[in-house]
Amino acid sequence: MRRLMVSTLNLFRRVRLGWRKLRGRTEADVNAELTVSGKAWAEFCDTLKSAGAAMQFPGTPQDPFNQAEGYRYLARLTRGGLEAFLECADPLEPELNRLCHETVKLGADNPDNYYENCTLDGNYTYKLSGTRGTVAYLGFATKAGMYGRTGDEIPPIAEIDAKDISFDASQRFEMILSPTRPADAMNWLQTAKGFTFLMVRQTHLDRHNEVIADLKIERLDGPEDDPLFSPTKLVEGLQQAGLFVAGAPLLFCHWARGMQKHSNKLPQFSDEVSTKAGGDPNIAYYHSHWALAPDEALLIEAMPPECEHWNFQLNNYWMESLDYRDNQIHTNKHLATYRPDGSVAVIVAHQDPGLPNWISTVGHESGTMCWRWVRADAKPEPRTRVVKFADLPELLATA
Repeated sequence: MRRLMVSTLNLFRRVRLGWRKLRGRTEADVNAELTVSGKAWAEFCDTLKSAGAAMQFPGTPQDPFNQAEGYRYLARLTRGGLEAFLECADPLEPELNRLCHETVKLGADNPDNYYENCTLDGNYTYKLSGTRGTVAYLGFATKAGMYGRTGDEIPPIAEIDAKDISFDASQRFEMILSPTRPADAMNWLQTAKGFTFLMVRQTHLDRHNEVIADLKIERLDGPEDDPLFSPTKLVEGLQQAGLFVAGAPLLFCHWARGMQKHSNKLPQFSDEVSTKAGGDPNIAYYHSHWALAPDEALLIEAMPPECEHWNFQLNNYWMESLDYRDNQIHTNKHLATYRPDGSVAVIVAHQDPGLPNWISTVGHESGTMCWRWVRADAKPEPRTRVVKFADLPELLATA
């Protein structure tokens, strides 16, 4: 359904543009007409309206609480999509943008991460520079295509992280982004011809006490940018933002529906599927659905392998991380309390049991969840069981 919807919208626009070109109209002519007639805005609004179909996707919760969060989700994606694709999408004037953050969320966004992204054109050469900061992990990845432009698959091109980057004595660095490596480039990240999506992930152990890398990007070659806004920039920005808002929720609703088949368990998610959707290939993801009665808790136990990082988080049905600004909805390798044998027990419950590693449901009766092993030597599946909330102290005392 999601592929058909996005593909149909793209096909309609290509056919319309091709027909007008046959009549001697240039793309600029077409976009000027769409702007002056108001059709560009009308089509954007129509696409937003069609995005509401995700709220009725099979398996989605239909109660007022979850539906309210769902429509807020669409509004958030609209805000993020317009910022990313209308304001910050010119590869001639590159700009790092936070498409996903504390109040624009998608795809089980990681509360430990500080995300940035940028639209590039692989025909040109770019320079990324900045400071290392003190975050535990700083990584860069390029993808072939981008959200809102190439559907729900953005296959990887290349990646690099701080351990493979050369820094100077003050922990500053420069990195070239281009299709081929320049002979004098100390640090290099490959791009591809056509549109390339740069993704930056900075992973915190402790978000409140670590400093993020301070980054900037600039284009080194190619034509001079036209600083004036234009009908073409408007039309393309609105189209891409609309496709993003319409496509992303359908993708993640499809995932969430499949997860209900193993509710309250944490099987490993497909590496191929997550990587195509923008996931980090160094991470083993365990996505699932959860549902708890008022007197129940979900007890998750695991023996962490040797790994660079791990974390667990709780999301709503729409795969938005729950509000981590004011609630304890996740834990990680640094924040967790461990048992004497090195294992960890995480408790998902509606109220605080007064025990370590409690994850709040923040008023939700069900939703989705995610466990991650990052650069792990092994990938053990976390053990889960639904228990009575009142039995937690006894169960953990005898574990």
